Amino acid sequence: MSSPSPPAPQLAQGKSSDAEWAVPSTVNVEPLPENGGSGSDGDGVTAVGVDSALEKRLRLKIDLRLCTIAGILCSLNLLDSGVISSAAVTSLPTDLGLTGNRFSIAIFIFTISSIAFQLPSTLAVRTFGPRLWFSFITFAFGVITLATAFIQTWQQMIALRVLLGAAMSGIYPGLTYLISTWYPRREQQTRFAFLQVGEVVILATGGIVNFGLNQLDGRGGITGWRYMFLVQGLISAVIGLATYFWMVDFPENAHRSFWFLTQVEQELAVARINADRKDVELEEFAWSKIFVHAKDPKIYGFAVMFFLLNIVSTSLSYFLPSILQSGLGFSENQAILLNAPPYYYAVIPVLLSSIVGDKFRVRGPVIIFNCVTLIIGFSLLGFAKQDAVRYLGTFLATGAYVSNWAALSAYQANNITGQWKRAFTAAAVSALNGAGGIAGSFIVRSAEAPWYPTAIWVSIGSHILIIAIVAVFSVYFHYANKLATNGKLILEGTPGFRYTL
Repeated sequence: MSSPSPPAPQLAQGKSSDAEWAVPSTVNVEPLPENGGSGSDGDGVTAVGVDSALEKRLRLKIDLRLCTIAGILCSLNLLDSGVISSAAVTSLPTDLGLTGNRFSIAIFIFTISSIAFQLPSTLAVRTFGPRLWFSFITFAFGVITLATAFIQTWQQMIALRVLLGAAMSGIYPGLTYLISTWYPRREQQTRFAFLQVGEVVILATGGIVNFGLNQLDGRGGITGWRYMFLVQGLISAVIGLATYFWMVDFPENAHRSFWFLTQVEQELAVARINADRKDVELEEFAWSKIFVHAKDPKIYGFAVMFFLLNIVSTSLSYFLPSILQSGLGFSENQAILLNAPPYYYAVIPVLLSSIVGDKFRVRGPVIIFNCVTLIIGFSLLGFAKQDAVRYLGTFLATGAYVSNWAALSAYQANNITGQWKRAFTAAAVSALNGAGGIAGSFIVRSAEAPWYPTAIWVSIGSHILIIAIVAVFSVYFHYANKLATNGKLILEGTPGFRYTL
């Protein structure tokens, strides 16, 4: 099928790189000042003189095309956790012989597979292009989910979970990387929030759908949990096919996308990123250019925070129905239904905290606020005596950790530059995030129902550690910015760049 998209922008005279475009007359881009002087804001962001209507139209187009499909694709990981957690309170454990720790192993093996393939899958987004790669792995995810409906043993489930982890491995790091290449730093947290909104709304709605599908239990000789995997696998496969036409390419290759930007809009998109941090141009690939970034200790700090966050998110997303059933005494169907409201609620704090973060260009304080809120939520869940108050705790905890997904994603993306460093960092934080998933899958222990003290204390402790790491980063970033302003240091190899606190 041929694309009716506008022709590729013409290169500026004397330019030879695909990433160096002629800037339209409506755009005036000043170079990043060496020492954060005139023309730069406090974070080293250069002003771009542009027709405000043109920039608003560009931003809206990117939001509608990229953030929508990104939210849907990222939701597939949470959708998987929603399906398997809902299925866990049906006949699935009995049907497949998931006794003892086998259910936790099914989650664990998915995460191991995902970690193993995250870096190559993230790099494949650049190699094959976002449209082709995300379409392929999403379609594969749908087919594997669909196949799960036909398994008969727990060993077959483990095998499919390995394949599912490989298929999903590039979704989150790849989309985090892609989104960070499209937006200036001052706009990123709200866009990551849009992604999270899509995720949690689909997850919550998926829980309600799972409730309905479970009512089909026994129809046509098929159990309710098999209907869950059948329907959601089919939907995922269809989304994978649609992704090829819906997904957009990187800014410098936007003309390859279907029905997307005009030539002038593409040129403005490139100009905005170059004004912000000068990293649109892609260096020639070499493994040495990837792994050299392993020397930057910041990346490990970001990765550890994602590890600590995902301990909580995995334990809640996979086991919330079990907590509601065994811990709070709700029936099977009530547990599936009551799994949804905390995720719908999470839309409010993730949007509000992200808008505040972008408006005031701060990340650390927002992360700390979310951590404190989560600690309060888990304290209610673990120590309150009334079921209603404990259920309120799940709202606070869910809203806080979803909000910190967006905040931490913006925090790491705002404080690095360079295409390959972005790809490496996205894969590194996702790998440790996956390791947190492994830990999270083991901290909710059925033998500890109804209070789950291990899950409560580990979750509270993990977020105290996140607060400590953010405090260390804040001191370092402030000191480094001061040195850069005085001309004693060039941050991230980019003159004029400043860290975002």
